[in-house]
Amino acid sequence: MKMGKVVMVVAVMVLFNMFYCSAWSGGNKHKSGRNSILPGEAISSWPSLLNPAGSSIVFPLYGNVYPVGFYNVTLNIGQPARPYFLDVDTGSDLTWLQCDAPCTHCSETPHPLHRPSNDFVPCRDPLCASLQPTEDYNCEHPDQCDYEINYADQYSTYGVLLNDVYLLNSSNGVQLKVRMALGCGYDQVFSPSSYHPLDGLLGLGRGKASLISQLNSQGLVRNVIGHCLSSQGGGYIFFGNAYDSARVTWTPISSVDSKHYSAGPAELVFGGRKTGVGSLTAVFDTGSSYTYFNSHAYQALLSWLNKELSGKPLKVAPDDQTLSLCWHGKRPFTSLREVRKYFKPVALSFTNGGRVKAQFEIPPEAYLIISNLGNVCLGILNGFEVGLEELNLVGDISMQDKVMVFENEKQLIGWGPADCSRVPKSGDVSI
Repeated sequence: MKMGKVVMVVAVMVLFNMFYCSAWSGGNKHKSGRNSILPGEAISSWPSLLNPAGSSIVFPLYGNVYPVGFYNVTLNIGQPARPYFLDVDTGSDLTWLQCDAPCTHCSETPHPLHRPSNDFVPCRDPLCASLQPTEDYNCEHPDQCDYEINYADQYSTYGVLLNDVYLLNSSNGVQLKVRMALGCGYDQVFSPSSYHPLDGLLGLGRGKASLISQLNSQGLVRNVIGHCLSSQGGGYIFFGNAYDSARVTWTPISSVDSKHYSAGPAELVFGGRKTGVGSLTAVFDTGSSYTYFNSHAYQALLSWLNKELSGKPLKVAPDDQTLSLCWHGKRPFTSLREVRKYFKPVALSFTNGGRVKAQFEIPPEAYLIISNLGNVCLGILNGFEVGLEELNLVGDISMQDKVMVFENEKQLIGWGPADCSRVPKSGDVSI
């Protein structure tokens, strides 16, 4: 979940207390709606309507890196379908809504709390197993899947996994009513700094419970997701074939990390010059507004920046707490156009067998913001200070104005320049 800080997910088992057991399961039996379209609609009729190899689903995005701090999408869920605003997170798997189960702790939401179905995912279901910390987890209540997800910004959600209906529009004009797993979050814990008024989270990670994995398992789209985040605000996400591979630079997904969209090794480059900092693994994650380098890479970046800014009309602004490091000029800045001339691009050069195969460039406007105080601030932070250890995380700020493609089937991550303010129309699958 993107709360302006990096997000990592650790799933551990939690069980409903007796109050929730009686409120949810009294007399209700689990229905077998898993991995199927709506009851009464023949599965055999769908191949004639959809071609997974060419179909796609595109959603517009809203929000920005600063000052909003996140991008969100509107999804219609339930019967009858109702709109919900969801934070987009490629760094976690579970899609969940704050839920009237009833709710023990729920934050303020833009819409009324979701009223869940009674279609429980059982405890031993593979989707439930994928959310547990170990393979030998306990099942105190075999008919339901309980979960707890903790995020690195001190946010956590407790809930139960259900099947519910998602209303989706395919690029070929077919409206899909798809029954898939949904987390019903009945107890959320958050710090004031991590609070955002949203209904829930859209999990787009690599696990079985991820929305794209579920869509793919039903044969509706290829196991591909992508996004295009506009530096002007907004953008879009897509599932399936909504990209032009000829305009995308590719690098393999790391075989070491099975949970995240990670790549490496990479070398840090500043202004086209090698910094000597290498062997970096990078995770691409919309669950973070900002980018995080490990301590070694971060200190090297600061050293290069200090050299570059020496003699320039920028001075450190310690009173600006917007981010860890800000600079002020002779007068308040109003846009990045005024300061980009003082900074050079940063890049991650991904290698394979010692040869550079792909370079992910981060121009100044993709690692700087202008704060409300009119200072320019560094949107690359020290990951060690938030517990990321050696991990390097590429957040929203550094993926702006690029189409990012996560090819789960081919195990590739791709990127290319794009006008992210133009949301592709239905049927327009060449971005």
